[in-house]
Amino acid sequence: METDSSFTFVLFGGTGDLSMRKILPALFEAHRAGGMLADSGKIVAVARHAADRGEYIQWVNEHVKPHVSKNGVDEAAWSSFLERIEFVKIDLGNPEDFALLRDAVKDLPGIRVFYLATGPSLFVPICRALASVGLNENARIVLEKPLGYDLKSSNAINDAVGEIFAEEQIYRIDHYLGKEPVQNLLALRFGNALFEPLWRREWVESIQITIAEELGVEARGDFYDNTGALRDMVQNHLLQLLSIVAMEPPHSMDSDSVRDEKLRVLRALKPIDPLNIGKVAVRGQYHAGGIRGTAVPAYATEPGVKPNSTTETFVALKVEIENWRWAGVPFFLRTGKRLADRVAEIVVNFRAVPHSALGVSALRAGANRLVIRLQPNETIRLYCLAKQPGEGMNLASVHLDLAFDQFFREGQMEAYQRLLLDVINGRLALFVRRDEQEAAWRWVEPILNEWKASNKPPKPYAAGTWGPAAASAMLAQHGTCWLEEEN
Repeated sequence: METDSSFTFVLFGGTGDLSMRKILPALFEAHRAGGMLADSGKIVAVARHAADRGEYIQWVNEHVKPHVSKNGVDEAAWSSFLERIEFVKIDLGNPEDFALLRDAVKDLPGIRVFYLATGPSLFVPICRALASVGLNENARIVLEKPLGYDLKSSNAINDAVGEIFAEEQIYRIDHYLGKEPVQNLLALRFGNALFEPLWRREWVESIQITIAEELGVEARGDFYDNTGALRDMVQNHLLQLLSIVAMEPPHSMDSDSVRDEKLRVLRALKPIDPLNIGKVAVRGQYHAGGIRGTAVPAYATEPGVKPNSTTETFVALKVEIENWRWAGVPFFLRTGKRLADRVAEIVVNFRAVPHSALGVSALRAGANRLVIRLQPNETIRLYCLAKQPGEGMNLASVHLDLAFDQFFREGQMEAYQRLLLDVINGRLALFVRRDEQEAAWRWVEPILNEWKASNKPPKPYAAGTWGPAAASAMLAQHGTCWLEEEN
């Protein structure tokens, strides 16, 4: 992926956790690989917690280096990467300081990318301040989630940013869309005649999408307690994965063709009936428990969390898509904190054969299944039945594996690395368009409103488990279970 596209990458929140753990390590890996970043490209960090460039570089050495290159840091590459970095000390609450940024970047070459690794309350003030000094032209703006608290606040941010930047300049980032297995899901579906005829209601019994975390809220208690799992994970990550799994084949892989098809899925989601919400939506909150032998506290005792908080840390949903391809096929979405394992995966359960001459084992659940693992190890596994060696026709479940780190010897590109390169090179396909975001909020908001109106507390679950028992009962009503329960 060679490029001669020069750029100036301006990183707001340059000393923040996201910049240290994800953004700067991703830019370093692109730099180290060679040919991915133009030699003339510059990174301009913006923050107020460092006095000058020297102090900022020291901060980067201390806080970024531990997150780069699992097999050790190439010191020569690291040194040349630091030469790309400039620093501007700005108080984001003072629009007059943006003249300092204008002067710092005015002679730097190429497209300007403004990455807002800040809280959403700063998105609009930053954009307006950029416009006030003429920095909204020949530019792209990257917005991190969450983009708003509900449909109204999301629209307010989009309206204000849209007055300053055109839609094709706005990159709403969802890092799950940059993961290698998600890209391979598109290749699997639309590059192979084997799967497309089966990817429909006649042959698919159900689909599960899980994003589970072992971690709790860590140092984000204040933020999380005002957000919750439905806003933090379902409205963006899970619905984006759902739309990719269920979308129709686009006529090409250009940005609007892909996003048009995702939007059709989001608009076809069956609205949740408030009278039926208890049967199709489970919300939970973790209590004290243990993760791999280590005791962890209850959510309500985490720093920054209100002691009587009713914020959900777990959500499981049964979702239906009202179109010809998927009518009647349940999609089960699940996400939670302090669960038994860290895993993100898509499970496609195919229907059993209608009649088996080989015995009842050929009709059992899970005999025909596709599991796409997004993390921690990125794999695609196809389960099927095969005859066991020996006398008689005894069948056993076997699987075919595609483990990316074993099949492809070259290193995989991390999600943020891919997405940042896409921003620099002007590729929008893996970023969320405004109408997609609005459709997702419209579907999620009635659930939020009903939970608020009912005033019922979340169902408790012990940290280190797979969530409330009600999530399993919801699947049992449809004659199925979560993948780990079957195993």
